[in-house]
Amino acid sequence: MIDVVLPALNEAAALPALLEAFPPGFRGIVVDNGSTDGTADVATANGAVVVSEARRGFGAACWKGLETAESDVVCFMDADGSFDPLELPALVAPLLDGRARLVLGARQAERGAWPFHARLANRALAFELRRRGRVGLRDLGPMRAARRADLLGLGIDDRRSGWPLEMVLRAAAAGWPIEEIPVSYRPRVGRSKVTGTLRGTVQAVGDMSRILRTIPTAIPGSSSAPPSVAS
Repeated sequence: MIDVVLPALNEAAALPALLEAFPPGFRGIVVDNGSTDGTADVATANGAVVVSEARRGFGAACWKGLETAESDVVCFMDADGSFDPLELPALVAPLLDGRARLVLGARQAERGAWPFHARLANRALAFELRRRGRVGLRDLGPMRAARRADLLGLGIDDRRSGWPLEMVLRAAAAGWPIEEIPVSYRPRVGRSKVTGTLRGTVQAVGDMSRILRTIPTAIPGSSSAPPSVAS
């Protein structure tokens, strides 16, 4: 059984269909990050493991889920219905066959799924990573997989919107093989807490800018060579 961490803030409307679509061999861990719409009750009723994280923040919820997970390989996926759980087996395949230590889903977006300003910011971050010679990704999407022990030892400090970027930067600096696979991306259920609000967008940009400034190209004691990326 492979654990899938689902950070959730008021995602009760999306969770039933999302959890029902999970393929055999995958277990959802819903991390309730302060919901007021019954998210925890809905998740429990639909078979997920449910834990609470009082500290508000995407990274805080992901970290709580990582600590809660019991499987060797752990996946992360948004709880808003924008990703297809049936693609989880393809996501973990490069880990299980030894080709990668971190796998990211590169979003193939349906019309209306990805706001223009969010897509533009994502492209700018990907370009910055390539420019610095760290890693050649097309997307820094939240659907990803790695081994639990590796992530716990990676030293990820951010507990807000910088979590996904810091994970990639630290993995690249440590010389991890990183692979990217295409995944479908559809309009989410409800309004985004990040790209759907000015405050959320500004906070995410600020968090990621800080991460780019503070994470070194090569962490002392790790390989300084940029990793190869398959896609």
